[in-house]
Amino acid sequence: MATTKPTIKKSVTKKVAAKAVKTVVAKKVAAKEEIKAEKKEKMNLTVSMFGLTGAKSGTMTLSGEIFGAKASPTLVAQAVRVYLANQRQGAAHTKTRGEVAYSTRKVWQQKGTGRARHGARKGPIFVGGGITFGPRTRDFSLEMPQAMRRQALFSALSSKFADDKIVVVNVAELSGKTKEIAGLLKALSLTDKKGNAEKVLFVTGSDAKIKLAAKNIGGMVMIPANLLHTYTVMKSRKIIFVKDSIELLEKTFLKKKDN
Repeated sequence: MATTKPTIKKSVTKKVAAKAVKTVVAKKVAAKEEIKAEKKEKMNLTVSMFGLTGAKSGTMTLSGEIFGAKASPTLVAQAVRVYLANQRQGAAHTKTRGEVAYSTRKVWQQKGTGRARHGARKGPIFVGGGITFGPRTRDFSLEMPQAMRRQALFSALSSKFADDKIVVVNVAELSGKTKEIAGLLKALSLTDKKGNAEKVLFVTGSDAKIKLAAKNIGGMVMIPANLLHTYTVMKSRKIIFVKDSIELLEKTFLKKKDN
């Protein structure tokens, strides 16, 4: 008597096994995401926040990914080198004897004058002639991947945070007067005897009053958070972040990773 193969039972078993595998994989992925989220929460850093008078007005949580990144001096040095190279114009240009607009007539005859033999006055030995080995227009710019630039910035900010050189201020009550920012700097002991800031980097958000009040203070560099770069961070002695600039900083430099 012929027996039929249990094809239906096998197909059902395969489907159940496939579902079980998918469930296990989904659980592993969810567990990894939870671990990553826990690590990010643990990495978050707390910093004191100061008011307009220089007194403590609370605390603020900073992203550990930005202010708690691993130190990378080599990457920071590379970012600084790229930035400085890109600031060079390279527009200096001198003309050679082939580019000078001058007569091509021979200066004097070849022999019989007792002087050295010469051709046209375009030669570099004559006044108004071409320049030998002079500067020529060139491009000094260097390229650096965006991910490396971002990581170099995080490393620079983290080193400043570790050295206690980052201050967060809440200037919600600012009216737009320069004396208010000057008083804040004085209260934080960041000015010299003349009242000028000592290599202070002032990172702003989108408030126009802050830019108006801080633009005339000597010795202080003001820059929006979305344009912050490694060179300016490393050059400064102290960095002041306005409260809303932290949100702009995270939105600008963390959005691509979150997506």
